[in-house]
Amino acid sequence: MRRFRILRGMSRGILRIVIIAVSALIAAVLIMDLSIVFYSSEHILSPDASVPEADCILVLGAGVYDDGSPSPMLADRLEIAAWLYKRGVSERIIVSGDHGREDYDEVGVMKKYLVDAGVPAEAVFMDHAGFSTYESMYRAKEIFLAESIVAISQRYHLYRAVYDAHRLGLEACGVSADSRWYPGQFYRNVREILARCKDFLFCIFKPHPTFLGEAVPIWGVAE
Repeated sequence: MRRFRILRGMSRGILRIVIIAVSALIAAVLIMDLSIVFYSSEHILSPDASVPEADCILVLGAGVYDDGSPSPMLADRLEIAAWLYKRGVSERIIVSGDHGREDYDEVGVMKKYLVDAGVPAEAVFMDHAGFSTYESMYRAKEIFLAESIVAISQRYHLYRAVYDAHRLGLEACGVSADSRWYPGQFYRNVREILARCKDFLFCIFKPHPTFLGEAVPIWGVAE
């Protein structure tokens, strides 16, 4: 009986430790997530707002289809970028996305879309190694030598993009490209909470991106 009481007491102690640990983890996630959302909210604008001029407009990548067309989410980002370019917000655009393998090229699709929309090819710089939002911002500053950017994505994503940009030393605002309802948004919202926590820590320790390389100044001519 005494042994049973000891085991029961140990079990309760372990359960309490687990509950405390899980509660602390949830609290930490909520603090990091809400810190990013509250910090960035005032820096996110609608497309028809007065958007400040910047060194470049930075379009964050999203999925592309096998036929070489952008997903609806990416197409909406590119439409806003082209519109802001024509409004004179910036003379340069960076398309930043995943081109980590030969048969998948987000940035090539993005540049073609913008050129077809009337943006000069020499104004569109391609960041082939924008494998994450953090890396896109890091490379905008260190490779393309931008000091100020206007980031384009959907609002749920812009909180993190603007936060990363500011913490990496960029002057930045975001313009939302929420032009329609996108299937799977609940899943993206949940995933984004975890991504914000990751970037919160990345912005403290500032790890290098997957690739750096030689500078490609944004004031030059895109290839």
